[in-house]
Amino acid sequence: MSLPAQNPSAHQKKVVIANKHGEKLVGILHESGTTDIVILCHGFRSSKETYPVANLAVALGNAGISSFRFDFAGNGESEGSFEYGNYWREVEDLHSVAQHFCGEKRAVRTIVGHSKGGGVVLLYASKYHDIKTVVNISGRHDLKTGVEERLGKDYMERIQKDGFIDMSKSGDFLYRVTKESLMDRLNTNMHEACLQIDNGCRVLTVHGSADEIVGVESAYEFAKIIPNHKLHVIEGANHSFSKHQDELASVVMDFTKEAFHQD
Repeated sequence: MSLPAQNPSAHQKKVVIANKHGEKLVGILHESGTTDIVILCHGFRSSKETYPVANLAVALGNAGISSFRFDFAGNGESEGSFEYGNYWREVEDLHSVAQHFCGEKRAVRTIVGHSKGGGVVLLYASKYHDIKTVVNISGRHDLKTGVEERLGKDYMERIQKDGFIDMSKSGDFLYRVTKESLMDRLNTNMHEACLQIDNGCRVLTVHGSADEIVGVESAYEFAKIIPNHKLHVIEGANHSFSKHQDELASVVMDFTKEAFHQD
């Protein structure tokens, strides 16, 4: 699906921001002239250029809302090494980005994350209580699930033996999962973290009913534990909302616009 036409009044600019480890995070600022801004976070082994992040940035720009989509360390154009887990480290990347824009006298009104990025924005809200509107798209509630499907049934035995698992596709090396990075994921407790989100933080979870990567059950679990929560399930949508981009953008836009009318 092609991107919607870009609003000519919005322009794009590459911005490089250092994280707390000194690594350069590369992002695209969609500038619409607003002081307020939305930060968009991609998912696992993804980047700022992929759906639905890139599509949402254009949709926000068409509505006159500035946004910033960036690559986490070790992904896309950003510096650093890719790691399998790194949830809390990506939270700190997001914090570095948010602090950068605060230093530029801009107000980060909303953080939006897709898939792993959905988990990251929820974790951010559980630790930092400075952004009051959060959108979790297709995030996973229990990070112990989905590991076997990706790494294989004997993943724990293999990683205990060798200290790592090399992932490949059609014989081509993709990435290495170290024991440390695996344990980072398995020990990240989304449920406990979500209980720490302030009542004053508005959270929207959007999930596809036909999500083949992260089952829609995760969305219902988030709805049970996050106090100020709204749930929207898009019928028939898969993990990337490949045939439901317009509906996803509409739902996210409606929720985001409410934040821009609050003090």
